Amino acid sequence: MLKKLVILCALAVTPALADEDYYVGDDGLHKTHWMRDTFRDMAEDLEEANAEGKRFMIIIEQRGCIYCTKMHEQVFPDPEIKAMIEDNYFVVQMNMFGDVEITDFDGETLSEKDMISKWNIVFTPTMMFFDDKLPPEGTNASQAAVMTMPGAFGKFTTLSMFQYILEKGNEGDEHFQKYVARIIAERDEN
Repeated sequence: MLKKLVILCALAVTPALADEDYYVGDDGLHKTHWMRDTFRDMAEDLEEANAEGKRFMIIIEQRGCIYCTKMHEQVFPDPEIKAMIEDNYFVVQMNMFGDVEITDFDGETLSEKDMISKWNIVFTPTMMFFDDKLPPEGTNASQAAVMTMPGAFGKFTTLSMFQYILEKGNEGDEHFQKYVARIIAERDEN
């Protein structure tokens, strides 16, 4: 009888877990289905993103990060943001204090924590966005990033950043803050 009750409880919980937008992995980081498990070779990841017609993005997080939790609980599950990421971005997660080896665009291989230090990233979450072209030889990811978004932002700002990158706004003359101000003004006019 007890065995049947345990099985029924497990079956009842399983669908609920399947509907969750994230879970916390063994490393203490939030995991989502849209994050890619790769060999952490930046050039290969960029090529794979291009092959899928997606923009390459790195998200840097750490265990116990309350701002990462905010993004995973309040921002990323938003249907519009979730669809934007799933449809348009190839996302690789890195642990600010992790030991997994990463090969940078410049060919240097270091642990996550040493690489993130090399890139001068000091806050989590940080999202780094990349162009669809391989950077020039000798360029590291910090230099190659077309935009870096440090910190937890609300839904509107996060969605705007994803859209700005897709529109290649970083290649134009309009700064991201002016882009956001224009979107707000256009929305208010309607």
